[in-house]
Amino acid sequence: MRSGHIARLTVVTGALLVTGACASPGGVAGISTLPPAAEVAAAEPGAITATIPTPSPTPAAQVSVTRPVGEDPVQVPPPKLSKFTYAFPVKDCRVTYESRLLVLPKTTIWTGKGCSFVSPVSGVVDEVNANNRWKPSTDRGVDREGRFVTIIGDDGVRYLGGHLDKVTPGIKPGTRVSAGQLLGQVGNSGNARSTASNLYFAISWKTDSSLWWVRRGMVKPWNYLDAWLDGNRTLSPAEEMRTVMNQVGAAPKCSTLCAGKPVPTEKPPKKPSPTPEEKIPLGN
Repeated sequence: MRSGHIARLTVVTGALLVTGACASPGGVAGISTLPPAAEVAAAEPGAITATIPTPSPTPAAQVSVTRPVGEDPVQVPPPKLSKFTYAFPVKDCRVTYESRLLVLPKTTIWTGKGCSFVSPVSGVVDEVNANNRWKPSTDRGVDREGRFVTIIGDDGVRYLGGHLDKVTPGIKPGTRVSAGQLLGQVGNSGNARSTASNLYFAISWKTDSSLWWVRRGMVKPWNYLDAWLDGNRTLSPAEEMRTVMNQVGAAPKCSTLCAGKPVPTEKPPKKPSPTPEEKIPLGN
């Protein structure tokens, strides 16, 4: 009886195992019985398998790059900012100059004695002082620039070159000049007599010669000198000049370094007192 029951249990267990094996793709728990993808692909008719090696990096030192030869850069001219063409006021000489405001809105262009002072723009000669009238005893403002030449440019701006050693012969008021034309030679006349040679350079507007303080400089010139020297030779100070003139007026009063030294007055000579021999006793 008992042995028959065990036999039936064995038959049922075997059937369950056979059924599970047919229903599940795995034989042992966690292990698939499906073939790998590569093996499946290899099993297909006409399939070819290969192992692709991983490329090793090439050292940077062994990389050789051949750069294409480029063409020469195209020289592009600077933009034209005005219809006027300017020249730096010192020609064929090495220069240095102040680019900041010291006392007056002008600059001192340091260069060698005898270097050429040329017209910064085409225009007409306005004032010429070929004589050095400055004296340290009086230090008159009107004479401080020593020998000088002023130009009224075609742009309407007045340019002053002072402390000259010489004025070029033929340069006189009313003479027509062109940009870069020789006007004089750099020196140290005027109140620059104790300094190295330099050109006093100033920008202003045309006034009566009695308003000498205007010609000393009203517009800061160094931005224009920078452009004319190694940049754009069409940068014009005309607009800034008009702006400043509208602000201060065409005939402003002198406000800086106006008075010279007082001229000493000569005292009348004293009348010599009579000597004792010349005295005449009274009452005789």
